[in-house]
Amino acid sequence: MERREPRSAVMKFVSHVLLALMLPCLIFPLAARAADYPDGPVTFIVPWPEGDLEDHLTKLIAKELTAETGVATDVKFIPGDAGATGAAVVAEAPADGQMIGSLVNHLLTTKVMGGEVSWNFKTFSPIGIFLDYPFVIAARADAPYNNLNELAEYSHSHNLSLGHFGNGITPTALTFKMADDFQIKISSDKAYDALECPLLLNGSVDIMNTTTQQIFPCLESGEAKLLVAFTSRRVSIAPDVPTLSELTGINLTIWNGLFVPRATSAMTKVKIARIAKKAMESEEAKQLARDTGALIYWDDAMRSKIRIADEIEASRNLLKYLQRQ
Repeated sequence: MERREPRSAVMKFVSHVLLALMLPCLIFPLAARAADYPDGPVTFIVPWPEGDLEDHLTKLIAKELTAETGVATDVKFIPGDAGATGAAVVAEAPADGQMIGSLVNHLLTTKVMGGEVSWNFKTFSPIGIFLDYPFVIAARADAPYNNLNELAEYSHSHNLSLGHFGNGITPTALTFKMADDFQIKISSDKAYDALECPLLLNGSVDIMNTTTQQIFPCLESGEAKLLVAFTSRRVSIAPDVPTLSELTGINLTIWNGLFVPRATSAMTKVKIARIAKKAMESEEAKQLARDTGALIYWDDAMRSKIRIADEIEASRNLLKYLQRQ
């Protein structure tokens, strides 16, 4: 007697054959679209005011993308809530590579850890990390302290005001951790979207946690000085200023990278990464690094994922400082 396969087995076989036949029809249009990327204008979102390092470098990437593909690009600045306002726009964007976020690390790490944002650790996919900010603690040049020990002594007999970019972010948390370690008494603090020379020079704050780019004019004029750098190595424009890592062993730095919604196709992300890497290797980027002391480079998506995972773990020691209001 002829043996017959069960009906369910036959149907399963037929469904597998149909799926195999249909798969190219599903995949090829997506692949073709990714290969044609970009098929329209591309917008980069910078969640800070214009003028800092991520502004200049993102514009270099946008310029390179236009030069290579011929499409129009735009860099939009959407500041607010320590970068979270602009990052939220990227989080809600279609996953087609037409909107790219130029985001600082706390938007991927400590802001998520603190539950302060609408997205989670899986919302964004990294294209690559390209910048370590030369974050510093700066003061007026005539301030009666030149290092953290002298600042601590001063703070116990005077009111000391601090300017920063907002609570719940890495540089601010590091500042308050540093203050605890050195017994620096901060009498008042205030968040600003930009921390530039006038805030120091008009007495709005005594010290501030900012980048060398934002205060470059008063560093160049000699009206401001640096007490410590939050960098992995000493800032090239101030080689006598120690790093926080040297003084405390804290190795966290503040960086910036390109991110897109997670569902963005791999081919699209690879194309963006290739263009961005080329921009970071340009003479303009190298000159900016020389002028400001910033570390400008290209870490690919895999390396970026590892850095983010490592930083999330290392930041757990800062939770006390991240959760302050």
